[in-house]
Amino acid sequence: MTAPSFLSPRLRMALTIAAALGSLVATSVGATAQETKSKLDAVLARGTLIVGTGSTNPPWHFKGANDELQGFDIDIARIVAKGLFDDAGKVQFVQQSSDARIPNLTTDKVDMTCQFMTVTASRAQQVAFTIPYYREGVGLLLPIKGKYKNYADLKAAGDAITVAVLQNVYAEEMVHAALPQAKVDQYDSVDLMYQAVNSGRAEAAATDQSSINWLIVQTPGRYVSAGYSWDPQTYACAVKRGDQEWLNFVNTALHEAMTGVEFDTYAASFKKWFGVELAPPATGFPVEFK
Repeated sequence: MTAPSFLSPRLRMALTIAAALGSLVATSVGATAQETKSKLDAVLARGTLIVGTGSTNPPWHFKGANDELQGFDIDIARIVAKGLFDDAGKVQFVQQSSDARIPNLTTDKVDMTCQFMTVTASRAQQVAFTIPYYREGVGLLLPIKGKYKNYADLKAAGDAITVAVLQNVYAEEMVHAALPQAKVDQYDSVDLMYQAVNSGRAEAAATDQSSINWLIVQTPGRYVSAGYSWDPQTYACAVKRGDQEWLNFVNTALHEAMTGVEFDTYAASFKKWFGVELAPPATGFPVEFK
């Protein structure tokens, strides 16, 4: 832009500088808009969702007989892929260790992580968590033919029972939160813990409720849950911080899987891996706002 010639030299110079600054600001705003383009657009353009997950922890994420990943986390990722492309198969899994869950997000190696990740305030400073898709807790596994049939029986038995638990600095404290008088035996592997129950050395095993449900699915007629759980933990997927549009989309896909149009898919997966039949969401007033 050239300032009119009838203006004073000083005013013409001021107008010329203002026009140049305006052009520079417009260019900067345009560049910023390109730099902050949502991952949602990038994923749609790529045509594949990239998800970080594990491969050794049934029923969450593990390899089946065909060497393909399966499990509840894998199904959750496929639900998001279906929301993106109307094709649950358009997802690429990056197998990662638990300590790579956050770094792989912050370096854009993956679009999201679904790997039974416990939500904590500390982690929420590093990544953005989605809405929860599962709530974990500690439960009690009983042999189906054992003397004790449920939590009430175990609690009434006091110090007459022994509970097997995976070795941990907080293991005894954790068991006593539910069964204050029980004796506690710690084992350095899950297999040994279950063997203690099978052999009668322990009347119950304290472990993740999801693991109990999975074991009951895998070995029907052998075990039962005591019907009580405690020490809740929230599981959610995670995305890189700073992209609200991408987070909103993933939340929408998960929300509608648990309460809306994709509920049958979510419920079928829940039944497959945990043996639990979910009641359909009530119609009418949205239950999540009650």
